[in-house]
Amino acid sequence: MKRNIVIATFAAAALVAGGTATALAVTGDDESTAAKHSSVQVKDVKDDDRDDTVENVTEAKAAKVTAADAIRAALADTPGTAVSAELDDEDGGLVWGVDVLKGSTWHNVEVDPGTGKVLGSWVDKDDDGDDGDDATRVNSALKGASTSAEDAAKAAAAKGTVTSVDLDDDGTAGAWEVETTDTKGAEADWHVGLKGDKVTADRSDRHDDRGDHDDRDGKDHDDDGSDD
Repeated sequence: MKRNIVIATFAAAALVAGGTATALAVTGDDESTAAKHSSVQVKDVKDDDRDDTVENVTEAKAAKVTAADAIRAALADTPGTAVSAELDDEDGGLVWGVDVLKGSTWHNVEVDPGTGKVLGSWVDKDDDGDDGDDATRVNSALKGASTSAEDAAKAAAAKGTVTSVDLDDDGTAGAWEVETTDTKGAEADWHVGLKGDKVTADRSDRHDDRGDHDDRDGKDHDDDGSDD
């Protein structure tokens, strides 16, 4: 589950000589601060559909640290349960953003996709103020689960470069939702079960893509064109 958040307190790890880090206390919605320290800076592409595949390929190739490794690094920094991980471009800085649930408190940890080092971590709060409900729902969804977010990322890696892992706690799938990008920049969505590592295609996503295609080509495939 990807959360819409407002930042309560942000601690960015700014790397300095000697490989040490200094915590910078920052307030406000400023996720891009950590991204500026990422070792992976990507060139912006034009914001249109034709450039999506180029952007996908560029980001996937630039991330030397896998989703599974990013989750492991985030949990080493902030112990808890990883609920989602996403490779994201923030103002040109590429980062892995990992949501970690610790008790009933949510944390976001940003990991450098080039080095695997933690760039920053902070406690976050849902903008709707229902953090407790989110935590209860996640804990319920994961009760009895034997497959973690890291396990799901590893299992889906055979399908392509994993760019996001997210718990499906709202639907009935009872699974991790994983997105991959292939060498040509095509994206695909998969389900990985919470018990075992079986990977299946996300059929609902394909249906949505069909609907998007119908919208783009201006055709309504449910309409036979006749007048009642």
